[in-house]
Amino acid sequence: MGIKTTEGGVTAPKGFEAAGVEAGIKYQGRKDVALIYSTVPSRAAGVFTTNVVKAAPVLWDQKQVAESAYAQAVIINSGIANACTGRQGRERVEEQARHAAAALRIPESAVLVASTGVIGMQIPGEKIKEGIRRAAAAKGTGREAARSAAQAIMTTDTLPKEAAVSVEIGGKTVTIGGMCKGSGMIHPNMCTMLAFVTTDACISKELLQKCLRHDVQDTFNMVSVDGDTSTNDTLLALANGLAGNPEITREDQDYDLFRKALREVNTALAKQIAKDGEGATALLQVTVKGAAAKEEARKLAKSVVCSSLTKAAIFGHDANWGRILCALGYAGVSFDPENLDLSFQSEAGHIPIYGGGVACGYSEEEAARILSAPEVTVTVDMHMGTAEATAWGCDLSYDYVKINADYRS
Repeated sequence: MGIKTTEGGVTAPKGFEAAGVEAGIKYQGRKDVALIYSTVPSRAAGVFTTNVVKAAPVLWDQKQVAESAYAQAVIINSGIANACTGRQGRERVEEQARHAAAALRIPESAVLVASTGVIGMQIPGEKIKEGIRRAAAAKGTGREAARSAAQAIMTTDTLPKEAAVSVEIGGKTVTIGGMCKGSGMIHPNMCTMLAFVTTDACISKELLQKCLRHDVQDTFNMVSVDGDTSTNDTLLALANGLAGNPEITREDQDYDLFRKALREVNTALAKQIAKDGEGATALLQVTVKGAAAKEEARKLAKSVVCSSLTKAAIFGHDANWGRILCALGYAGVSFDPENLDLSFQSEAGHIPIYGGGVACGYSEEEAARILSAPEVTVTVDMHMGTAEATAWGCDLSYDYVKINADYRS
């Protein structure tokens, strides 16, 4: 059996429950506290923000993932980031873990915490405590429970973001599910994003961490919306082993199958973040192939997807390929600009734009039609080797400025 996309999110794997409830942390009339819970102890892995300024929950999770024997629950709130909040912010995280542990009857060290929202505000203690109590009481399996949790972690997101796949490993069906949030303050090396992956696979903690850290390089680290790396970026993975497959302890065929399935989930989530960029009207995918090395392909693809001028051109449906060449040129990779090919593609068609050092004889009208689609792909062939990488972003619209000009109000 190959990798199959399935309907669902974090409750798709065996033994996982979830909930999303309204607690009035900052927003009114919407869900803002989420819970992910495993009925049995899980091995945990995590990848976190590279920002020197790290939110209180990030510091808590880094310690728990590294030192705790297992994890069993994740509490997430939206609206307030609990970043730059000093000792009180750190104490609030400890309180959240303590309240969740009591409500779920698990050790405090088995609770992970994540927050997203406005920086500098304190999370109201009584409200988050009540939200945790409600989430613990409301948790359940099934599609609606997962969707409710995905809705509760949204800030400026316009849609909940979920994915799930299944694959046969060791004669057992293994499922991986996930949810994430992210719309603005999104940039490679993690983004203002929270992402949570659950799986019923039986895999060692060491290999789960290695797989997650490796995979993020070609998924979440290849996303950019606006060039800002957040204080709260968190990607957590929980594996509870309930699929019953032989434990994955070596980088063998079973590990490779798990790695590929995880890539499917994380790629799907990463693309949903890019597509839902604040004010975005189009998903921009940039694929660089024929590069001399993998890291060079990544640099080139990210340079284009991060270019504000390119993003603005996509918004205007303008085939301004000079901006793309410019972004490739300052990526920090040496290449011959007369030995690369550039093309645009979407559901509306495919058109070569540049090759051999000059523009192709293309129709501006046809190019504009292709660039008017909701998903646009820029393909660059460097003709230097066999390495390839893809980055995802979005166009840059007027609404991005409007959203971020009054975000705190």
